[in-house]
Amino acid sequence: MALVNRVSGFSSCSVSSHFGKAKTFGLNPICSLNCTSSSSSSSSSSSSSSSSFSSSSPFTEKHSVERYQRDSWVYNTQVEDASSWNLPFDSNSVRENDIALQLPELKKMLGVLREKRESGGCDGGGGSCGPGNVYLVGTGPGDPELLTLKAVRVIQSAHLLLYDRLVSNDVLELVGPDARLLYVGKTAGYHSRTQEEIHELLLSFAEAGATVVRLKGGDPLVFGRGGEEMDFLQKQGIQVKVIPGITAASGIAAELGIPLTHRGIANSVRFLTGHSRKGGTDPLFVAENAADPDSTLVVYMGLSTLPSLALKLMHHGLPSNTPAVAVERGTTPQQRLVFAELKDLADEISSAELVSPTLIVIGKVVALSPFWPHSSIEASLLVEAK
Repeated sequence: MALVNRVSGFSSCSVSSHFGKAKTFGLNPICSLNCTSSSSSSSSSSSSSSSSFSSSSPFTEKHSVERYQRDSWVYNTQVEDASSWNLPFDSNSVRENDIALQLPELKKMLGVLREKRESGGCDGGGGSCGPGNVYLVGTGPGDPELLTLKAVRVIQSAHLLLYDRLVSNDVLELVGPDARLLYVGKTAGYHSRTQEEIHELLLSFAEAGATVVRLKGGDPLVFGRGGEEMDFLQKQGIQVKVIPGITAASGIAAELGIPLTHRGIANSVRFLTGHSRKGGTDPLFVAENAADPDSTLVVYMGLSTLPSLALKLMHHGLPSNTPAVAVERGTTPQQRLVFAELKDLADEISSAELVSPTLIVIGKVVALSPFWPHSSIEASLLVEAK
C-alpha cells in the first residue's frame, strides 16, 4: 500500500567581471551582479545583498512563509511562520514534524476521493473505474510565459499538484482554485520528502482516482528524476503522461542570445550534472570526453563542483580562455550573470556569491552573446574564421 495509508502517527544592470570596467545592459528582466530589480527595490536598503536576493527568490525556499501558506490546507490551519512551532531547528526535526502534521489531511483527502469514486458507480457499484492519471509536467526555467499551452491546461485541471522547489511562484499562481498543492522540494541538506515518499504519494492519489500533477522545473526528463517516477508508477499499473518543458539550458541560452550549437563553432552540445549520485564533490569523471573545444558544455547544479570541473577540463585540453557564463535564477526578474573565461569562472562566481539554482554554459558560443564583455570584434572573428 502507499505511504499515506501505511505511515502512522526593469532599469539598466551592470556586470562586474575581471575583463575590466563593468558593462551596462538595458535588458529586462536580465539582472546582473550589481542590479536591483523592481521586485526587490521596495525592500529595506539596509539589507545585505545576500538576504535581499534570498527574500525576493522567485522559487519556493525551504521553510518560507509562502510555502506554508500555499500548503495551509494540509496543516488544517493558517500557518503564519514555521518558526512559531518552537521546534529544534534542524532539518530532520522540521521534516518529520511536517509529515506528521500533513498526514491527517492527506488521509482525509484520500477518503473523500475514494468515497466519490464509489458513489459514482465504481468498485462494485455497477460500474468500473480505473486509477487516475499522473502527469509529469515541466514548467521551464521560471518565466511562466515559457509554459506550453498543454501544461497550463493540465495545471488548471488537477486535483493535487506535487511541486518542486524550482517551480516558480508565478507558475503556481496558475493552479486552479479547487486544487491542492503540496511541496515536495529538495535542497542541499533538506529533503521535504524522499524520492521514495514522492513515489508513494503519487501512487496513493492516483489509485484513489485523482488527477495528479507532478510539477518540475525545466523539463521533467532532464535531470529531474522524472524517469524514475514514470518507471515506478507504470510498474504499478498507473498511466503516466509527460508534458515537456523548456529545459534551463535552452531557455537561459535563448535569453542571453547564446546559440548552443552554431555552424563552424559548436557542432554538438552536452548536458552535465554537477551532482554525484551518492553526493560528494567530484562526480565529474566525464571531463576527459567533455573537453571538446568544438562542443558546448552546459552544467546543471554545478556550483560546488565547478572548481574541480574547470581544472579537469583544462587538464584534458580545453583552452583556459574558453568563454563561459554562470546564470543564477535564469529567465526570472532576479536573474544574475557572471561572464568569465574558464580559468577565472569559479573565482568570479565566488566573488559574486551566486546561489542555487545556477546554470553554467562553457564554450566558444558564449562569446556570440551580445552581453559578452569582450568587444564584438572577437565574436566576429570567431564566425569569420569558420
